[in-house]
Amino acid sequence: MAGAIASRMSFSSLKRKQPKTFTVRIMTMDAEMEFSCEVKWKGKDLFDLVCRTLGLRETWFFGLQYTIKDTVAWLKMDKKVLDHDVPTEEPVTFHFLAKFYPENAEEELVQEITQHLFFLQYGDYDPTVHQRGFLAQEELLPKRVINLYQMTPEMWEERITAWYAEHRGRARDEAEMEYLKIAQDLEMYGVNYFAIRNKKGTELLLGVDALGLHIYDPENRLTPKISFPWNEIRNISYSDKEFTIKPLDKKIDVFKFNSSKLRVNKLILQLCIGNHDLFMRRRKADSLEVQQMKAQAREEKARKQMERQRLAREKQMREEAERTRDELERRLLQLKEEATMANEALMRSEETADLLAEKAQITEEEAKLLAQKAAEAEQEMQRIKATAIRTEEEKRLMEQKVVEAEMLALKMAEESERRAKEADQLKQDLQEARESERRAKQKLLEITSKSSYMQPMNSGMTVLPADLPSFNLISESLSFDFKDTDMKRLSMEIEKEKVEYMEKSKHLQEQLNELKTEIEALKLKERETALDILHNENADRGNSKHNTIKKLTLQSTKSRVAFFEEL
Repeated sequence: MAGAIASRMSFSSLKRKQPKTFTVRIMTMDAEMEFSCEVKWKGKDLFDLVCRTLGLRETWFFGLQYTIKDTVAWLKMDKKVLDHDVPTEEPVTFHFLAKFYPENAEEELVQEITQHLFFLQYGDYDPTVHQRGFLAQEELLPKRVINLYQMTPEMWEERITAWYAEHRGRARDEAEMEYLKIAQDLEMYGVNYFAIRNKKGTELLLGVDALGLHIYDPENRLTPKISFPWNEIRNISYSDKEFTIKPLDKKIDVFKFNSSKLRVNKLILQLCIGNHDLFMRRRKADSLEVQQMKAQAREEKARKQMERQRLAREKQMREEAERTRDELERRLLQLKEEATMANEALMRSEETADLLAEKAQITEEEAKLLAQKAAEAEQEMQRIKATAIRTEEEKRLMEQKVVEAEMLALKMAEESERRAKEADQLKQDLQEARESERRAKQKLLEITSKSSYMQPMNSGMTVLPADLPSFNLISESLSFDFKDTDMKRLSMEIEKEKVEYMEKSKHLQEQLNELKTEIEALKLKERETALDILHNENADRGNSKHNTIKKLTLQSTKSRVAFFEEL
């Protein structure tokens, strides 16, 4: 009896010691998270916790993925986490990834995308920050792409930086959407491939995506040979390794294919059911939850629009203030230079006036002296003429002296006249120099009065005049009170923004085509893979993903089923 009681106590004690929680690690594209989960939790409990932590509401596109024996699997919502074939060691690791993809991202996605994109890492382009070499350590492109072109890393950086700069100012949500629009047009976007065989045993690839089931040649994953849209399929099931597809038209026989592994069949079925549900959901009226999300998204977009407008106004005011400051600094510098030149001109004028005045005085004195000498020469001539000359020799000498005296008098008269003219010119130059001096003083006075309100600070910046507007560039919290008129105005602005966005999108596509054309000449054709060649052929023929599938579905379901079985 005592032994039985002790045995029960030991069992109870052991039961109490069993852990009630376990650790889970969630890997996202940008981060790792760890959670303590209860052993009774189902997949939905853990998935909901992850989505709440990430702030994600469009949960239907995502799932928690894990790997079993090199086979990918997804956590089932209605099954306990620990009942899955997950590794026993803790932490149990799952990858949070997109499980399903939208047909049209622009129409279906309500929340902002959280992809780790280039612009999210670097922000908007800033020439003062994003200078040559800022991408040197970044792995911008897959090595396969880099090897495909005869371009150095510097050439890639130059083109990427130019592209980055050209799209300066683009809103984050616009950039995200453009990224997804480019991705969703690629042939392999959202397709999960599985190796299968038809009844004849032909090896084929099954592609499962948002549009339906597609059958591919194993050597060509880009262009399907047959397609079956989800709206043609009534039921999908499997038994062991055999899949059975029942068309919507009950008159058409079912068609079957085999896959290699039972686990793969489970995955195929999960993806088919999920994609089919989303396909049908898109073609119905939005649920109340989605309507609420879209209403909140519209309100959020309106708020962001107002915020962008406010920031744009502040940016414009800041730029105008900076331009005004720069213009005032430039004008102040110009006025300083003009003041310096005026001062120098004034000094030159004063020196010139003094020199001319001195020269005029000397010239006047020389003219007086010459006039005096001329008068003396004239007196001497008269005296000589009055003197009696008795001899011929004296007469001849006298005549010679008379002639010399006359010539000297004439020369003195000419020199006196020249000196008088020079004195008049000097007086005129002096007057002009004094007038220049007056103008220079006036100019200096004007410059001094203009620059009196612009004084440089110690830092070298310029204090703006008191009558210039001051700008508060600090972001403030906004309170939004939307009225009917506000909503109408915002609706008009959003519609206008949508039209502008469409124009930008079209322009972006044109730029992409130009970039492709530019680097095509640098492509090394001998390094192209089989998929590269197939993609180029499709592009040359104008075969896009959507129009290819559309052409394939023009034939009846019955004929396509027959074609599949005959492959």
